[in-house]
Amino acid sequence: MSNNGVEHFLAVNCTLGEGVLWDWREQILCWVDIVNRCYYRYTAGMSQPEKIEVGVMVGIIGLRKKGGLVLATSGGLMTQQSPASPLVEIANPIAGHPDMRFNDGKTDRQGRFWAGSMFMKPEVDRAEGNLYRFDPDGSFYPMQANVAIPNGMGWSSDGTTMYHTDSPRHTIYAYDFDPATGNIENRRPFIATPDEDGVPDGLTVDSLGYIWSARWGGWKINCYAPNGKKELEVAVPVAQPTCCAFGGPDLDTLYITSAQENFTPEQKKAQPWAGDIFSFKPGVKGLPEPEFLG
Repeated sequence: MSNNGVEHFLAVNCTLGEGVLWDWREQILCWVDIVNRCYYRYTAGMSQPEKIEVGVMVGIIGLRKKGGLVLATSGGLMTQQSPASPLVEIANPIAGHPDMRFNDGKTDRQGRFWAGSMFMKPEVDRAEGNLYRFDPDGSFYPMQANVAIPNGMGWSSDGTTMYHTDSPRHTIYAYDFDPATGNIENRRPFIATPDEDGVPDGLTVDSLGYIWSARWGGWKINCYAPNGKKELEVAVPVAQPTCCAFGGPDLDTLYITSAQENFTPEQKKAQPWAGDIFSFKPGVKGLPEPEFLG
């Protein structure tokens, strides 16, 4: 894997840019701005990305087999058929908890959607969130309790290991994953980095099974081999990279979102690109994002 240099891809000035996603169906790059209650769509050649305001905090979006997107929000799990369509609620396990929202998540290769809940003020560091699995029939199941800030998710190349990040614990966990049932067990630390700058945030897994993890507060993306060995550090020009995903026609570009959350005027002046989108050619390809079957 080679480091060809990170490029400043799009100036979008997100407060909390997150959840970058390549929609291979339409060749569109999508991402969310959580606190500004919107997501963006960008196609090559656009002068500016299209901004879709949805009225709720969107932690993550995913592709949907029936068309459109699935969205994990402060109002539960929802779908949207098109950018002009209303949101439709599928399930809301955090109903009655206005101080909670959904954060990161992902669709597994069998078409189930996974998303983690958290308190909206994570500085309280109350580990009372849950990792939920949403099945295509509309049912949902709490799969992991006592999560502080749920973040990056992914699956190994053979589909038998699931990765899930809990940022304040500085840990990416691994689980034994049963593709047929969606059950997880044997939680253990895959990567624990309490002494490293920043915390692990969003992640993606490439076609070779390597894990690419954004390092919030660390000015970088880390790449780990399937055995947990750190293979590469990719420096980014902002302190708060948040998420990464492979995209482009050949799935050979790593797109990176970033944030300027809680920045002082001095920090913003020092990091004018904070909240923008970056790109990087790592010399390896990603995999097409699965579609939610619900």
